[in-house]
Amino acid sequence: QVQLVESGGGLVQAGGSLSLSCAASDSIFSLNAMGWYRQAPGKQRELVATISRGGITNYADSVKGRFTISRDGAKNTVYLQMSSLRPEDTGVYFCNAITLRRRDYWGQGTQVTVSS
Repeated sequence: QVQLVESGGGLVQAGGSLSLSCAASDSIFSLNAMGWYRQAPGKQRELVATISRGGITNYADSVKGRFTISRDGAKNTVYLQMSSLRPEDTGVYFCNAITLRRRDYWGQGTQVTVSS
């Protein structure tokens, strides 16, 4: 079982920046992929960004050019650097990991609030 612990959420003004971290209990290179998803009030959870085992990244169109997903294998941590934040980026951000056997694991979520 993979445990994921997110940190770094908070309140920021529109146009500001915020960085999220997700620490995994297993080596991130033993996982098929990791990613960030978010859920706004009253909306479904949506993909924000993913990074594959081979380092290939994928972003939602709404965050391209503003968000960057990265990883540090030595720390078993995946990061989400967010800049030029908008009020519509507000939501609970969840870290996700998919194992080589295609099992899904989720963190507890961290709140990001962008004020206008």
